[in-house]
Amino acid sequence: MHDIILAKKVAKIAKKAGDAIMDIYNNSDNFQVQHKADESPLTIADQAANEIICLHLEKLEIKHPIISEENKSIGFKTRKNYTQYWLVDPLDGTKEFINRNGEFTVNIALIDNQRPVLGVVYAPVLDEMYFAVKDKGAFLAKENNTTQLRVSTFTKNDKNLSVVCSRSHLNEATQVFVNELDNPELITQGSSLKFLILAKGEAHLYPRLAPTMEWDTGAAQIVLEEAGGKVLHAETMEPLLYNKENLLNPHFIASGNLKY
Repeated sequence: MHDIILAKKVAKIAKKAGDAIMDIYNNSDNFQVQHKADESPLTIADQAANEIICLHLEKLEIKHPIISEENKSIGFKTRKNYTQYWLVDPLDGTKEFINRNGEFTVNIALIDNQRPVLGVVYAPVLDEMYFAVKDKGAFLAKENNTTQLRVSTFTKNDKNLSVVCSRSHLNEATQVFVNELDNPELITQGSSLKFLILAKGEAHLYPRLAPTMEWDTGAAQIVLEEAGGKVLHAETMEPLLYNKENLLNPHFIASGNLKY
């Protein structure tokens, strides 16, 4: 039952997690930073949000396993048998959280046979709730209004295309991609919000020619796809797949409605 009712239940869970994150974000006494083994920052907000999300997903009528950035140690032998599961990034944009620029998100996706079929992305500082269900559309709920999202239509030869770039990763490969465009405008943004700018029709392309993990993209991918966009493997030009043996994503190009 990949329906809007389920998406709204998941949105409520994302909101609870976002509220917990904001309590910590607004309380400097709790602003502690730990480090994972790979030296990326991990705040106590990650852990608080993850606990809330896992607790409430497990209370839903339909039970699915959970793969989360914070409890990702499930072996492939076990998870390769998951046909459906929740994919969670409790706080995407940890650097943005620590830098206090507000550009971080809560991400929850339902993956079905390696493709996202339901996604919720909540931006706590903006109080914006994005949600999508396969074949049912993508939506933004803000200030008691819900609007359907539609991407922009464009060709790669158009002038002044808006290209979304990571605030933290503008590498050489991305620069080469940008240089092929006709006077593009670069928009820097943190976390999965990069996909959502495309979904709203406010930008055209997001080349991610640098590492990301599956939980960074699943929820936002289905939002963008249901808004009329695509998230494609940079080499094969096929949609990104999930629950691979290695949870690292390939390089990808996200776009609005790109006409050739």
